[in-house]
Amino acid sequence: MFDTYVTIVGNVLSAPESRRTVRTGTAVTNFKVASTARRFDRATETWVDGDSLRVKVACWRRLGEHVATSVVQGDPVIVTGRLSTREYETEGGEKRISYELEAVAVGHDLARGTGRFARWRPAVTEMVEDGSEDEFVGGEATEALEEELGELVGV
Repeated sequence: MFDTYVTIVGNVLSAPESRRTVRTGTAVTNFKVASTARRFDRATETWVDGDSLRVKVACWRRLGEHVATSVVQGDPVIVTGRLSTREYETEGGEKRISYELEAVAVGHDLARGTGRFARWRPAVTEMVEDGSEDEFVGGEATEALEEELGELVGV
């Protein structure tokens, strides 16, 4: 009922991999993202890495297609989605937990580079003129109201 939405700012760790589900044929693209804290160490006067978070990201359908053509390993990204954990056991019997993010939005981090956006537009279907498209709406015959509308608005 309540989804946990989070936003992660980090770098793409693995090249996006596109797949299709066996049962439904739905497209999904997966990649890993890492976010590492940085802090300034006053003693050495250098920046040092802190703790890091590594998350598997799943991008479904059209988002996955766009990620596969737009994102490469090493890119700085911002990912928003539903966070969950998955518990599993290795072949050696060790219990593990992984973090998975079902993305609803993925974008390049423009604080660390530039980009150009190309909007996706679906292919336009050509209309075939048969001369009756204005006369029928929802399968029912219609007639113009232009004279009546002019009288209603006082034209």
